[in-house]
Amino acid sequence: MQSSPPQVLAVVASGTCILMVGVVLANLLEFGVQSQHMATHILSMNILAPFLGATVLARWKIPERGGSQLWFTTAVQLALLWAWHTPALQSVSLHLPGVMVVFHAALLLAAIAFWVSVFALSGPARWQAIPALLLTGKLVCLLAALLVFSPRAIYASAAHAANDLDDQHLAGLLMIAACPLCYLVAAVVMTVHLIGSQQPQQARPSTRRIVG
Repeated sequence: MQSSPPQVLAVVASGTCILMVGVVLANLLEFGVQSQHMATHILSMNILAPFLGATVLARWKIPERGGSQLWFTTAVQLALLWAWHTPALQSVSLHLPGVMVVFHAALLLAAIAFWVSVFALSGPARWQAIPALLLTGKLVCLLAALLVFSPRAIYASAAHAANDLDDQHLAGLLMIAACPLCYLVAAVVMTVHLIGSQQPQQARPSTRRIVG
């Protein structure tokens, strides 16, 4: 298994935080169409994908890799996420449910590939997981902010025209509360571990022998 203790802790910590947020919000709020889709994103990309990524590394021997694959999977995941939230694709998915299923599956696969790339980083390249996680969280947060602070409904639907804006705001709140938290917690856990793993080497006193 390639996943190291800090990476496993990052997965557990992130999943726990998101589940806690989800339970609280589910008890307080009523989900609409857009917020239901967002909850699906959160469950698949931020809870299911990290655990599946760790499972992939546990069952198959995947060699440790450098940072190039990590940045590639980071770009793919972000591109798919932003593309999925364009009004054009959202409109198509309302008329063709199969498109929605395909995109949810594509986002899940992209998220699994991202987390596998994070977990499979070789020792010298593990620090690159931190900026990749923070960048992903930042751009996800920006997308969520657009949904929350938009003065009009970006994804208007005839069936729910009266509640589209409120539902969109709720979907953005779910994203801004859960998604960046996942990447931030994982980045913090991995940062603490990397700092802790370097301290014993730096604090080790020099044992120079004095020859008289």
